[in-house]
Amino acid sequence: MRYSDLILLSYRTLISHKLRSSLTALGLIIGIAAVVVLTSIGRGIHTFVLAEFTQFGTNLVGIHPGKTTTFGLSGATISTVRPLVIADALSLSKLENIVAVSPLVQGNARVEAEAKQRRSNVLGVGSAVPTIWRIKVINGRFLPEGEQSNPRAFAVLGHKLASELFGAASPLGQRVRIGSDRFRVIGVMEKKGQMVGFDMDDTIYIPAVKALELFNRESLMEIDLLYKNNTSVENLQNAIKRKLIARHGREDFTIITQNQMLKSMDSILNILTLAVAALGSISLLVGSVGILTIMTIAVSERISEIGLLRAIGAERRSIFQLFLCEALALSGAGGLCGVLLGVTLVWILDAALPALPVELAWAYIAAAFMVSLLIGVAAGVAPAIKAARLEPLEALRAE
Repeated sequence: MRYSDLILLSYRTLISHKLRSSLTALGLIIGIAAVVVLTSIGRGIHTFVLAEFTQFGTNLVGIHPGKTTTFGLSGATISTVRPLVIADALSLSKLENIVAVSPLVQGNARVEAEAKQRRSNVLGVGSAVPTIWRIKVINGRFLPEGEQSNPRAFAVLGHKLASELFGAASPLGQRVRIGSDRFRVIGVMEKKGQMVGFDMDDTIYIPAVKALELFNRESLMEIDLLYKNNTSVENLQNAIKRKLIARHGREDFTIITQNQMLKSMDSILNILTLAVAALGSISLLVGSVGILTIMTIAVSERISEIGLLRAIGAERRSIFQLFLCEALALSGAGGLCGVLLGVTLVWILDAALPALPVELAWAYIAAAFMVSLLIGVAAGVAPAIKAARLEPLEALRAE
């Protein structure tokens, strides 16, 4: 039997049982659509989170106090760890290929301005933060340089905080109180939005030394470095280690590059996308059971047809190919309809819920469609073998 005849006969068989064929393919349609929607949400979250982390640039290195790995030492040695201080940041700024360095102290405090007050994020930083984090001052200026030894009580407000405290009036030159200290506002930052749950607009920036005093801390929480393009990150890490070990006497700090963080985050988000794809694939398993059931019933109903085909000279291989082709056609049609339905639902979600990050994951969509074809082959093999093994006389006697 020619392949064209096989395809035509399979098509006519499926069309002659429209309702049964549609219900059989429905399981696969729902399964494929579920995979498309879930993986699109997973991929959208993946892209959104990575974009949030890279909006401050990728040539960044963060240095944190304390070592994240241990060497079997007693817990009593923790108290001997030397804190990161402003002088460490100044020494690191003199390394080769370093563009800018900023200390960082983070906390939360009540900010008061005249009769208004609100709790806000407080960041103790250096003057290089706009360069390192790619943020701009839209009104006034940022913290001046040379504030390490005897810092002045200057503050720069985030866009939202400035609006909440001063409304439409200009906050420049006004005084705000943080804790027991008063600061003079010298700038307002541009609107930046949230970064993985941290509202950059509801933030006040003050000199790092002032933040250490405000929160009664001895150590910086972090030192951020921006390095030049085409710089060997490994060589830079080694240079940082040598510099700080020379100052501290031991490696009691942790260096985290932006690339390392992005790599770890990318791995976690890929696992998340794979997990939601596996969840949606449960419906594909249900669809495969449906195809297997319907094809088994079809063999039982068409025993006489099989006998007639065998009697007029059809080989066992042709019978096997016929039923396998029918199962493949069912799964292929179900997979294609599922892809179209899933893509349509993703477009609707994107239009109806613009805040929900969605992005079509074409690799997963193609994989889901291929799985649907494999399901058709796997579910159709057993019934096709059963049909091919029927003897012509026994099959005709069943009429």
